[in-house]
Amino acid sequence: MELFNGGQISLSNIPVLTQQGFRARILDRCHEDARLVNLFGHLGTSGQVRLSAILGLDEEAGLEILSTFISSEAAQYESLTKDLLQAHLFEREIAEQWAIQPLGHPWLKPLRYHCNYRSATDIWKNIANKTIPGEYPFYAVGGEEVHEVGVGPVHAGIIEPGHFRFQCHGEEILHLEIQLGYQHKGIEPLMQGQDLKRSVLLSESIAGDTAIGHSTAFCEVVESLSGCIISPKAQAIRAIALELERLANHIGDLGALGMDAGFLPTSAYFGRMRGDYLNLLLALTGNRFGKGLCRPGGVLFDIDANMAGEFCLKLKKYKEEFQDVSDLLFSRPSVLARFEGVGVITPEDAQKIGLVGLAGRASQLECDVRINYSSGMWQFHHVPISLGATGDVYARALVRRQEILRSLEFLLKVLPSLPAGEIFTPAGPMKPDTLAVSLVEGWRGEIMHVGISDAQGGFARYKIKDPSFHNWFGLAYAMRGQEISDFPLCNKSFNLSYSGHDL
Repeated sequence: MELFNGGQISLSNIPVLTQQGFRARILDRCHEDARLVNLFGHLGTSGQVRLSAILGLDEEAGLEILSTFISSEAAQYESLTKDLLQAHLFEREIAEQWAIQPLGHPWLKPLRYHCNYRSATDIWKNIANKTIPGEYPFYAVGGEEVHEVGVGPVHAGIIEPGHFRFQCHGEEILHLEIQLGYQHKGIEPLMQGQDLKRSVLLSESIAGDTAIGHSTAFCEVVESLSGCIISPKAQAIRAIALELERLANHIGDLGALGMDAGFLPTSAYFGRMRGDYLNLLLALTGNRFGKGLCRPGGVLFDIDANMAGEFCLKLKKYKEEFQDVSDLLFSRPSVLARFEGVGVITPEDAQKIGLVGLAGRASQLECDVRINYSSGMWQFHHVPISLGATGDVYARALVRRQEILRSLEFLLKVLPSLPAGEIFTPAGPMKPDTLAVSLVEGWRGEIMHVGISDAQGGFARYKIKDPSFHNWFGLAYAMRGQEISDFPLCNKSFNLSYSGHDL
C-alpha cells in the first residue's frame, strides 16, 4: 500500500502478509529501487506484535507500507539483516523493545539497553535463552600485535556520553565498535496517550540541536491525523526556521573541522558566525534553539515585514562573510591534506548501510527529503541537491558548504515574499486507528516520525527515527583501515547525535 509524506492510512488498510511474504517483499523491493526507511513493532488488536515496514521509493516520492504479525508463542522470525544490511539496527531495536528474536541475525546484541539494566537483562535472556554476560559483548580481534583502545563514555569535551572501542594494529584501525544508550530516555512510550501539549515539548527534546526538525515532524503527524491544514504562511515560517537551524549547525561543524585539522582562524570565525544564526532564531522565537515555535496547527511566532527585512539585510552580510571564510578553509593545502582520503565510504557501501542526509549525499546518494518527498513550503520552492563525489571528510565538508549557500539563497528568496494570513489554527481531534507518517530533512538528514492512533484518538504507538540511527554505523565503517589519530576529524565530519539515537 502506497502513501506519501504527511499522509495517513487506516490500520485496517495496511496490507498484512505472512512472515515469508513480508520478508520476500521487502527484499525484492530493496534489491530493486527501494530502501528500508523504517521497521518497527507495535501491538495489534489481538495482542500479537505487528511488525510494520516502510519502504522509501525515492524516485517516485512515495512510501510503501506493509506488515506481518509475530505470534507471542514463537516470538521469532527469519532475520532480514543477513540479506539486507539496512535492517541491521532496526532488528536489534525490535528485539530490545519486544523480546522478538530475528533468527540468523549476524550481530544480535543490545542496541541501547546495557546489561546492568534489569529489564534489558530479562529481555535478552528471553531472546538468547542464556544469561547475559556482565559486560557488553564487544567484538575482539585476536593476535599478539593487536591492541585495544577504549574511549569514553565520559569525554573531556562537552559532547554527550558514548563509548568507542578500537581494535588496532599499530596505528591502523581494524575495527571500531560504538556503544551508545547511556542517555536512554524512553521517549517513545512517553509520547503515547492524548497529552499533545506534553508530547510536542518532548519532540523538541529528542535531539536538542534539532528542535525545529523533530517538532516539525511531530506537528505534521498530528495535523495529518486530525485533518488540520496549516496556512501557507505557517509553512513558510517553519521552513525558514528549519533552514536557520541547518545554517547554524553546518557552520558550527565547519568550524569544528577546521579546529581538528589544526587551522584555527576558520574555527574562530565559524564559531562566531554560528552565533549569528542562532541569534536569528532567538529574534524569532525568544530562544537560540527555536523551541516553542512549531505547534500542531501552525507556528506561535510571526515574521512581519520589518523582521523579514532585517533578516534579509543580515543574511546578505553573513553570506559574504561565509564565502570569504569558506574560501580560506577550502583553499589551504594543509587543510585539504587532512580532509582528502580520510574516512571514505563508497557509494556502494553507503547504499548498503543505508546512509542518509549529508553523509549519504557526500557518497553520491541522491536523496533529500525536501526534493524527493517534498511537502509544505518545499512543494513550491526548489532547493538543488548538494552532492559530494569522494565520500571522505572533504566531501562531507563540501556538502555542508554547498548546503549553506543554497539555504541562504532560499531564505533570501522567501523572506521578501512571505504569504499573508494566519499563522495558527488549532488542530482538532485525531482520527482513531490510523497511521500517519512525516519525513523532514533535518540538518543531519532524514527524520521520520510515525504516529499510530488508538480507538480513543490518542497515540497508541509513536515511532521516532533520527538520522543518526542510520549513520553511527557509517562512522564505524568509515574508520576501517584509517589511523586512530584520524578518528576525531572523521567523527566531526559526521557529527552525529547521541541523544537522537538513544531516545
